[in-house]
Amino acid sequence: IHFYKRVANFIEVFAVISHKMKRLRVLSNIYQATVTPSKKLVTPQTVTSGYAGLHQDAAVKRIPEMTPSSQTLPPPPQTPLGDSHNIGAMVGEIHNHLVNPDQDLQEMSTYYFDGQGKAVRPALTLIMAGAVNAHLKVQSPSILALQRQIALICEMWHTSSLLHDDVIDHAETRRGKMSVNCRWNASRSIYAGDFILGISAKLLAQTGNPDVVMCMSQILSDLVNGEFQQMASRSDQEDRFQLYLDKTFNKTASLMAYSCKSVAILASEGTGDKNITDMAYRYGQNIGIAFQLVDDWLDFVSSADQLGKPSGADLSLGLATAPVLFASQQFPQLNQLILRQFSQPGDVETAFQLVCSSRGLEETKELATKYSEQAMESIKEMKDSKDKQELAQLAERLINRIK
Repeated sequence: IHFYKRVANFIEVFAVISHKMKRLRVLSNIYQATVTPSKKLVTPQTVTSGYAGLHQDAAVKRIPEMTPSSQTLPPPPQTPLGDSHNIGAMVGEIHNHLVNPDQDLQEMSTYYFDGQGKAVRPALTLIMAGAVNAHLKVQSPSILALQRQIALICEMWHTSSLLHDDVIDHAETRRGKMSVNCRWNASRSIYAGDFILGISAKLLAQTGNPDVVMCMSQILSDLVNGEFQQMASRSDQEDRFQLYLDKTFNKTASLMAYSCKSVAILASEGTGDKNITDMAYRYGQNIGIAFQLVDDWLDFVSSADQLGKPSGADLSLGLATAPVLFASQQFPQLNQLILRQFSQPGDVETAFQLVCSSRGLEETKELATKYSEQAMESIKEMKDSKDKQELAQLAERLINRIK
């Protein structure tokens, strides 16, 4: 609850900052229009119109409608994810931003930034930035620097949410080591998460781009909505699956979608090319949903050592993910367990066995593959480049990962 209140406060602050930045930009454009009348005047309406109701894309379709494509994905690369964009150096950059006179706070806030995570989100953001830049022939060092800053913010927001999630879920491990809330305590974990969020908010403001501020701020709003959707339940199977997909977008895919869109906004500023920002957004949206579907599949098929957290953890938290929802179509007795959130003795074990005996795991993997294919379909009009190839490789790797 404390986390949600803080996130709400951050969103309000971003709204005020964004409003002031837009006013400054409008005044600047009015001046420019007076000096050079041929330039198009940017109004508050044109700035905001592209974002009106955009978060409603959370209501994604259960199975994407695909157009036949002969495109085949290449085999996954052997190099680390996003290696060409120097992802490894990002850990040190984040540590530098989190320097604090209070040694405990600094240690807690940097604890999960140890280079052991998958770094999928910042890698995706930078690879998309490279692909968009190649498409638009952008080479400006200042734009590249701002795009890298978006990748930093993306990873910091994700990690700050982990610090709060571990408190809510009473998690004891994270990424194969003791969680912050166990090594220190719950209160300190929450404040460390707030500190990371606060520093990343400063980094976002430094971009000086109100469109990017609005775009990235939507992630925080979606995150809170997703948490409340996760606590909700539905008796109707179709409604239940749609709620699951909406929650998946808000909690996972939104961060990827809007981070991709933000780097595209930075690259396309002044070009008027909205197609490229839509392509970036759709890729992030679909790959984010595919990523979470695989994550939910792994919760049943991977060992605790591989996951870095207990297997079957979602069931223990009362959560019905895609494998369970698919399995309930084959084993209707799961519906009662879902509605009571696996709260009675033996519920978790029974549900786990039924899921493993059903086609739920197979159907989950198939759905993830469809979303991955849809992600590639969304960028088919993007010009060929090394980074576009990496986006194809990323889609393949996320589907075939084992942790």
